[in-house]
Amino acid sequence: MKASNMLYCNELTKVYVTGGGFSRSRLVAVNKASFSLSAQRPEILTLAGESGSGKTTVSKLILGFEEPTSGTILYKGRLVSSLRKRQERLNFMREVQPVFQNPFETFNPLRTVDRYLFDTEANFNGTASRLGRQAAVEEALEMVGLSLQEVKGRYPSEMSGGQLQRISLARSLITHPTLLVADEPVSMIDASLRMSVVNLFRELKQQSGVSVIYITHDLATAYYVSDRIAVMLRGCIVEMGTVEQVLETPLHPYTQILKESVPVPDPDNQWEGEIELTDLEVREYNRRGCRFAGRCPEVMEICRKAEPLSKAIAGRSVMCHLY
Repeated sequence: MKASNMLYCNELTKVYVTGGGFSRSRLVAVNKASFSLSAQRPEILTLAGESGSGKTTVSKLILGFEEPTSGTILYKGRLVSSLRKRQERLNFMREVQPVFQNPFETFNPLRTVDRYLFDTEANFNGTASRLGRQAAVEEALEMVGLSLQEVKGRYPSEMSGGQLQRISLARSLITHPTLLVADEPVSMIDASLRMSVVNLFRELKQQSGVSVIYITHDLATAYYVSDRIAVMLRGCIVEMGTVEQVLETPLHPYTQILKESVPVPDPDNQWEGEIELTDLEVREYNRRGCRFAGRCPEVMEICRKAEPLSKAIAGRSVMCHLY
């Protein structure tokens, strides 16, 4: 790991065991994924791919919700899995904050949303005075375009999905994090509000120096907000580079198909929904060779026998036998 890295994931692998007895099988949800984030320059790194590609599992591993089967995750030079003491975990959680997919599941419907904000301030920052806690909450809400007056005393059912997602983001910002791990943060809110939330990530990076791992299946928002993008397929990062490189001139056949699957706007034919190329199948995860061999238009015999290695090509990495 370079000293200049804030986050360093090396050969990250997560294996789940499914079934029992004779039907027991191993599911490699994440397979030797490697990437890093610089400590000197904030950036937005997108993990993109269809449902079941391993994106959410990577986020859980980074946040420490689950431990990797093998590989390492270093945050500021320290193994995340070694942060056992309460103060160590608290410091890590203060600096690395999650933004979850469904804002309606983030909040207890029986508690007012402002209580979550004040509790977060008390638990992580420990501000003694009431006015100090209120000022910290106000500051976080202002960063997401809300005010304490708008949310005080209100329950989740009284807020829109877009407002709740902004409040969820404000809750994460109270701790003054250096890294946000945002798992499909705009998929559960109206299309008209998605760009406002995505714009918040850009503003946080530019104005507050916060880096973001943005997890999505939506290539349109990924292209708009990202500095770099890593395309995942069946647990593998098959292509990674700047967002312009990967999405304008994709090299991997899977990335090319994923890009072509994005619908072109048609004012006479409104399209809604998620892009999914296929359902999750255990046999594809455990396929010998390339995970994409069963659907690849460029498949060769070697693709069915040997897993391709990641190769550096023109400033990006590609996991494909074509190269």
